[in-house]
Amino acid sequence: MALRSVILLILISLPASFASTDEKLSAYQVLQQYDFPIGILPEGVIGYELNRDTGEFSAYLNGTCSFPIESYDLSYKSTVQGVISRGRITKLNGVSVKVLFFWLNIVELSRHGDELEFSVGIASASFPIDNFFESPQCGCGLYCNQLNGFVSSI
Repeated sequence: MALRSVILLILISLPASFASTDEKLSAYQVLQQYDFPIGILPEGVIGYELNRDTGEFSAYLNGTCSFPIESYDLSYKSTVQGVISRGRITKLNGVSVKVLFFWLNIVELSRHGDELEFSVGIASASFPIDNFFESPQCGCGLYCNQLNGFVSSI
């Protein structure tokens, strides 16, 4: 009788533990589950929501965020939204890139092997995926250790 109660208790608690799995993952870990590197989001994501059935997601930053990356400037709103599936993010909202003198919204992101393709609607550009293995920091991007002439040996 006691064994039956223990088994029943385990079976009742299983769905609750599986349902809370996403709550334990960071937004960066969820990106990796969808075959994206963590560096497509800057450091400092404070939370996220994800509907695994529809792929709709929202990632929350503690305010807006901008930084330089190579010859581009990137800007993130405090909320980034879109629809994520394996290797593809569509209906992206909240991320823009400065090209020459114009800010353009990045509306789609897709992974093709070792390349990430960023689309602004009428045009797109591809970059090696290893450029995104590290999350940039707001303000200084990936060059934070080089501020004030100091270059880190790390």
